[in-house]
Amino acid sequence: MFAILLGVSIGVILAMQTAINAQLRRFVISPFLASMISFAVGLIFLTVTLVMSGAPLRIPLDVFLSQPFFIWLGGICGAIAVTINILLFPKLGSVQTAIMPILGMTLMSMLIDNFGWFNSIHYSFGWNRFLGIVLVLLGVFLAVALKETKNVQQPSKINKENMLNQWIWRVVGVMAGMLMAIQIAINGQLGKVLHSTSHAALVSFFVGTITLIVIVGIMDRSYMSIKEPFKYSAPWWVWIGGILGGAYVLINVFLVNQIGNGQTVILALFGQITGSLLVEKFGLFHSLKNQIKPIQVFGLIIMIAGVFLIKIT
Repeated sequence: MFAILLGVSIGVILAMQTAINAQLRRFVISPFLASMISFAVGLIFLTVTLVMSGAPLRIPLDVFLSQPFFIWLGGICGAIAVTINILLFPKLGSVQTAIMPILGMTLMSMLIDNFGWFNSIHYSFGWNRFLGIVLVLLGVFLAVALKETKNVQQPSKINKENMLNQWIWRVVGVMAGMLMAIQIAINGQLGKVLHSTSHAALVSFFVGTITLIVIVGIMDRSYMSIKEPFKYSAPWWVWIGGILGGAYVLINVFLVNQIGNGQTVILALFGQITGSLLVEKFGLFHSLKNQIKPIQVFGLIIMIAGVFLIKIT
């Protein structure tokens, strides 16, 4: 029972992290800087946690020389995905910011499994997986597209240009999910090489932080906006997105060892969708409040059923 509650909790944590990072972006303006702060805080949190556990932080030199280059790039994928989520949140709201990346993660993870990319274990594309992806797509249609199809019947109330922009952002959200799936696959291999998933997470956060420091330097040409949250007395919780991200990684590692990867994914997904519904329903963390329709909840349940079918194979 404790593992189930913990699994659902890390999903809720992930939904809250996105809302918090989006709020941080309102103060620092730049989505790149908001991502950089989140990754840096997560890096500090993971470093302190590993040091307190007594685990060494050093990585043997021969690991750098003997492993393929891609094994160190998971953090770059994560940095891009987090930045995209920060951009998506005010455009699509909490629920769609959760489900579009989930769709991308599902599609890309199946491709990775089917072709054994990134040295991952090969899983053939069977009927369970086919039915699972059909259910995931149906769930997305019910949660997103069907609602919009009804709105199209009232063209005077809907701006066609805004609708097109929303679909563009949804596609971007799917791409963010694909990057997350690639990051998970790469970090999984890195964890095997380092014999520690926690160390793999630390490396991922380190690479992501360095990547974002460089991007902020190129795109924003200044780091001075980091003082804006202090200047305008931002709530204390805008700084904890990285801690929530780090906690998600550590608890995920613990649960995979306790109940397996498939069950952990299902529980975390359920928690993430539940958390996104709560954030959007009640406008948590100063986010925009939206009414949740029963058809959306039904669609999300179908999505979970689809992912379950994919993960039990």
